[in-house]
Amino acid sequence: MVCQGRGKTPWQGYYVFGPIHQNLISMKSRAHFKSHPLHPILVNFPIAFFVGTLFFDILGVAMERADFFYISYYLNIAGIGFGLLAAIPGIIDYIFVVPPNSSGKKRATQHGITNVVMIIVFGIALYLKKATDTSIYIIIGIEVVGNILLGIAGWMGGTLVFRNQIGVDIRYANAGKWKELYVDKTDGPITVASIDELKLNQMKLIHAKGKRIVICKTKNGYAAFDDHCPHRGGSLAGGSMICDTVQCPWHGSQFDVNSGTLKAGPAKEGINTYTLTVSDKGLFLHLP
Repeated sequence: MVCQGRGKTPWQGYYVFGPIHQNLISMKSRAHFKSHPLHPILVNFPIAFFVGTLFFDILGVAMERADFFYISYYLNIAGIGFGLLAAIPGIIDYIFVVPPNSSGKKRATQHGITNVVMIIVFGIALYLKKATDTSIYIIIGIEVVGNILLGIAGWMGGTLVFRNQIGVDIRYANAGKWKELYVDKTDGPITVASIDELKLNQMKLIHAKGKRIVICKTKNGYAAFDDHCPHRGGSLAGGSMICDTVQCPWHGSQFDVNSGTLKAGPAKEGINTYTLTVSDKGLFLHLP
């Protein structure tokens, strides 16, 4: 593990990160099974069913087979059902995982709205099949629109995972796992960790007084700072930390965890820091 001074851009020989165990990731999914997020698992079903809906309707027209229309009809029902099921863990992660006031939150909102509209479109197609004598060509046209929306929503969902790194399981230095604490106390010092809870270069996200604050252990002691990256709102608690420097997982901005000073962009400003005191009873956060 080597610290080689400062630079204006990240990852150009200025900070060489050692055994970080690929912790350049965002926040762990709240709806998961043994660390495997449920939302990306479930979305495969409506994708397959809705694509199949369109495929079998086209095949039914091309081959003039009524049984293919029946298959399409039931695939449509299954797609709507599994789409609503997949939305449940998606909503949970939207509320509790995606950082607020961030570009990721805006993208997640667009992703959710697009999926809702897509479900409505396929619901209209299903209604027209069952309750009316609407031309199959009109229904196929509606299903094409639904599949286009499906693709757009999937594109944004993939961006949320692979660029914003939402729902990825956290590993800090020394394989430290994601830690998070909600605090109801609003006055006086707040107990945020035990004295030996954090290892070197590990972080913990604290929710207190409507704020998201990261505490960490450095080679010089402990530090506390805002979780919100001033560039696009990425969660700094989901980034990497070494040599008293935290790096945002989204675009690589770096900040001094003790002073909040900006070390590398694309952020244009630093972050707020807070006072931490240490005693035999634990770590105490002092908020203004």
